Amino acid sequence: MIKNVIFDVGKVLVAFAWREVFGELGIEGDAVDIVADATVRSPEWNEFDRGVIPEKELLEGFIAHAPQYEDKIRGLYDNLGRTIRRYDYSRSWIRGLEAAGYRTYLLSNFPHRMYQQAREELSFTEDVSGAVFSYTVKTVKPEPEIYEILLKRYDLKAKECVFLDDREENLETARKLGMQTILFASYEQAAEELRRMGVE
Repeated sequence: MIKNVIFDVGKVLVAFAWREVFGELGIEGDAVDIVADATVRSPEWNEFDRGVIPEKELLEGFIAHAPQYEDKIRGLYDNLGRTIRRYDYSRSWIRGLEAAGYRTYLLSNFPHRMYQQAREELSFTEDVSGAVFSYTVKTVKPEPEIYEILLKRYDLKAKECVFLDDREENLETARKLGMQTILFASYEQAAEELRRMGVE
């Protein structure tokens, strides 16, 4: 019996609208792919989520990939929070589940700087029963440690949990730990799969 609904955040409860922000910051044409590969698509981005490398060092690493665009990269770094845009359904979905007697939790790879800059868009953190963000525990999905931290911190039984994420590799770890899973594609699809599990 499902008692706990665990949500990923990015692309499930919020959009990661980096392309839109690039446009707003004047990062256009050939610069889009170059700056993206230097930042949001770089190997360092996962370490940004993990929160173990000093932010100044990470920024220098991003710039080193495309020094000709240093000013654009610094501008992006100062505006990372703008890439996070809450979906209209997020708060009502969480509140509805909580009102129906389910406990809701967040399990997300998320960098500290972006979290600080996007607090308003992440206001649903006030509605959930608990949350684990990667930067606070220095481990990231799909590493099992971050899932185990969530289960232990809130005294959850894996068999009573369903985990929603947009990435299959993250769901695979959850299943190995005994959770049920839903590969998130849209709110309507995920809500219907929850209903089939008996979660109204």
